[in-house]
Amino acid sequence: MGCVITIMPYQALGRTCFDILNELFAIILEGMVVMCSSIDPQQIKVALLSGGSSGEREISLASGRGACSALREAGFTVDCLDPASKDDLKRLIEGSYDVAFLCLHGRKGEDGVVQGFLELIGLPYTGSGVLASALAMDKARAKACYLDSGIPTPRSITITSESELTPSEIIDELGSRCVVKAATEGSSLGVFIVEGEDELSQAMKEVFAYDSHAVIETYIKGIELTAAVLGNEDAAPLPLIEIVPRNASYDFDSKYAPGGCEHICPARISEEMTARIQSYAVAAHKALGCRGVSRSDFILEEDGTFWMLETNTLPGMTSTSLLPDSAQVAGISFPELCTKLIEFALS
Repeated sequence: MGCVITIMPYQALGRTCFDILNELFAIILEGMVVMCSSIDPQQIKVALLSGGSSGEREISLASGRGACSALREAGFTVDCLDPASKDDLKRLIEGSYDVAFLCLHGRKGEDGVVQGFLELIGLPYTGSGVLASALAMDKARAKACYLDSGIPTPRSITITSESELTPSEIIDELGSRCVVKAATEGSSLGVFIVEGEDELSQAMKEVFAYDSHAVIETYIKGIELTAAVLGNEDAAPLPLIEIVPRNASYDFDSKYAPGGCEHICPARISEEMTARIQSYAVAAHKALGCRGVSRSDFILEEDGTFWMLETNTLPGMTSTSLLPDSAQVAGISFPELCTKLIEFALS
């Protein structure tokens, strides 16, 4: 979409040999690439779901177009369906599909709703199941899972429109610079970075136009990183991506406007730090119960402290999205990536 990827050779980062953890991950990923032909795409009929009714509808449609092209290139028969259309839902139920490929983002697509429908009609689907999808979509509950698993995440408070906490009380707990987030939105919708009581008070009013719950976090300044993970039980991370937004933060425009950001892969951090962050991305994948794919976002502070922000269970699937970018650096083409996601769904 709007970002430029910069592929960095490992030598340019002053890297030497991988540590044991990275060697293990590399072996697993190598196995994933080799086994991309373990299913016959010509024998599989795919229902690709994109669109939906969330605020991320247009982004979802773009993901659908990208994935559809890659799937057809891989040899699959693909029908593109929109779950916002009752006629398309009827086609989904009555069609003789082997698997659903999900390119849905936001509510009623990424939060377990469509996953539950597909469970009901007995159709395998890509990505995580009902519970993991719902947990990851709810930022407050996801953070609880992180903390239970020892994964560092910024201090936060969850509020509703009925909460009696004052901006002053929140600042006493979290500091004067905060991030206010709609609890169950994605793509930076309903996200406000604020400083002081007045801005916090205004954001606390505006956020409820997006959601009935909001998460307020301590603001962390640092390098923005994202770590994709592939697999079910034997999940392994892809190369880290460093995100360099053109704006002050990685907001909606940075993600989707032309030239809004730069993706640098692999990220310009040490091999040791890379391995640590990747291990926490895999830990989050498992803690939430994810399957197939996940992508977790991190902030790395100047002193080496890092924090997990959130996990996405249905990452963007355009040809320039973060997940395909990272897979490309690992030697996995976009058609191979889509094929692998179907393999995970059918396994």
